Amino acid sequence: MKATGSQSEQATPTGWTRRPASLAAAVTAELVQRVVRGGYPVGAVLPPEPVLCETFGVSRTVIREAVKVLQEKGLVQVRQGSGTTVNPHAQWNLLDELVLRAAIAEDESLALLDDLVVTRRLLESDMAQVAARAAGQDVLDGLRAMVDRMDELVDDTPAYEEHDRLFHDTIMRASGNRIARGVVQSLQGQAITTPGYLGRSGRELCQASNRGHRRIYERLAAHDAEGAAEAMFTHITEAWLVRRGDAGDPGRLTR
Repeated sequence: MKATGSQSEQATPTGWTRRPASLAAAVTAELVQRVVRGGYPVGAVLPPEPVLCETFGVSRTVIREAVKVLQEKGLVQVRQGSGTTVNPHAQWNLLDELVLRAAIAEDESLALLDDLVVTRRLLESDMAQVAARAAGQDVLDGLRAMVDRMDELVDDTPAYEEHDRLFHDTIMRASGNRIARGVVQSLQGQAITTPGYLGRSGRELCQASNRGHRRIYERLAAHDAEGAAEAMFTHITEAWLVRRGDAGDPGRLTR
């Protein structure tokens, strides 16, 4: 059915089992997926408005709103008379929630996740360095309690991982760098539920991971800024290399 006007927006679009609460958001999410997955490859022109309207069962207004959002995400460029063209990968905003999530899902080599870990490692190492100088005794006592508790949780992976995240976040907060903490949280927020990022888990891996946490805590407690940064760098690198397995080439992590 061709979509025109308000009458079309009252119909259930073909292929949607449930009508989305926000048509524009739903169409945007689907178009992001199609672009990132290569359904509309780089340099390709998106179908004209009438075709997209019919495909999704929505009005031109909805399509225009969705395409505008894609343009804001750096995925496409709209040229009058030339249509909507998919931009090169370098122009995509990978800090955008939808774009990053879709890109990670398509990243069989784990290269994108490697880059995410490298970025996280850089920022968290710096924050650990600052935290070694800035953290008060109450923060240090809290970190020690978390490390001790994680030793007891090695057989309970979900609980261990929750304490793991809290441990890292406590150090980030202690650094006072809200921008760096926000970037790390944003990146991890999109990756943390993906199978590729979670990787392998189990008792031995949790034990190895917590040895890294304890080294970080010890350097923080000693107010050894350089040592804390190095311990954080090593911990994040080693933990990811274990979780990532053998996919792709981990050489991007080498420094």
